[in-house]
Amino acid sequence: MKKWCLGALMMATAAVNAKAADIALPSPNTAGGGALMEVIGARRSQRNFDAKRNLSEQDLADLLWATWGISSDKGLRVVPTARNLQNIDLYVLRADGVYLYEAKGNTLKQLTNRDLRSLMLKGQQFAFDAPVHLLFVTDDARFGDFHAGSMYQNAGLFCADRGLSCVVRAMYDADELKKEMGLIGENKVVMSMAIGYPAK
Repeated sequence: MKKWCLGALMMATAAVNAKAADIALPSPNTAGGGALMEVIGARRSQRNFDAKRNLSEQDLADLLWATWGISSDKGLRVVPTARNLQNIDLYVLRADGVYLYEAKGNTLKQLTNRDLRSLMLKGQQFAFDAPVHLLFVTDDARFGDFHAGSMYQNAGLFCADRGLSCVVRAMYDADELKKEMGLIGENKVVMSMAIGYPAK
């Protein structure tokens, strides 16, 4: 009996630990923001990042909602997809690992605790300074790039509104990322976006 209890306790502890690295995000702030035309005019690609400052959880939650959040009680997203397939996933790569954004639960599910930012460089050292990389993942060879484009356009406008630095990037080690992230089948990273507070 004691052995069974100990085993059950160990299993329960392991289950809690497995979830400990997941991140419950604060509720996104979906109100306010700058005037649309001004924000569009302010959007720029910027490659200077404050390497010592992580995105606050609130800024991260707002960013992810603006990029791939759910904006209606019918499950519609903030960006369109062909035939409303919604067949693209948004991942967040940070120094403490790689996470899958789950909009329904407003959470980040950790895939690995490894720092994979070195796979984002491809000769561009500034990419290592960015505290957040958004990774757009899909197996849709026909529409995947278009869907990613809609998502990173939203993210870019959000960054312009919040005064964040950001740049869309296609230079990364796609094969190693696929392996380290455990992507299966034809799923792959089709685009990335480096984001952070600007360097002073």
